[in-house]
Amino acid sequence: MTILIVIIAICLILIGLSVLMGNVMKIENKINVNKSDAEVFDFLKLVKNQDLFSVWNMADPNMSKTYNGTDGEVGFVYGWKSETNKNVGQGEQEITKITPTNRIDFALRFEKPMKNTAASYFEIKKINENSTDVTWTFEGPSKFPMNLFMPIFKKMLAKDMTQSLENLKVYLEK
Repeated sequence: MTILIVIIAICLILIGLSVLMGNVMKIENKINVNKSDAEVFDFLKLVKNQDLFSVWNMADPNMSKTYNGTDGEVGFVYGWKSETNKNVGQGEQEITKITPTNRIDFALRFEKPMKNTAASYFEIKKINENSTDVTWTFEGPSKFPMNLFMPIFKKMLAKDMTQSLENLKVYLEK
């Protein structure tokens, strides 16, 4: 009987934690780039340019990539598949909306290492003629029991996004 009570208590605690964690994971990072907003926007709207700054794109130089549509336009789809790096996995990213000089929205569809969907966007804000803030936001569902690990996932993703934004800054300010 004691074992049953302990098991029920553990289940109730896990359910309670799951409710507190919520079912959406949102991460947002920002960096300032010493370039005009037009230069930053024109660079970021081309998904292929992510190869030059994204830690995920750089993680497996041998991953296979596919492209469908015109890069920099709504409907462009970039697909990736890594046979050697399980963390890179497989999926695709689609440009879903472009607000000129201000924002680029993406749909992300992950197949491996786990199946999921998410949304992401870059928001570009002019500070002055040669200074632009770039905010990168990622938002996706996180269902039970995976949402119990949300703090760990958020920390890992935030670290990678921060590094990617730092890479972006270095690349654009060359």
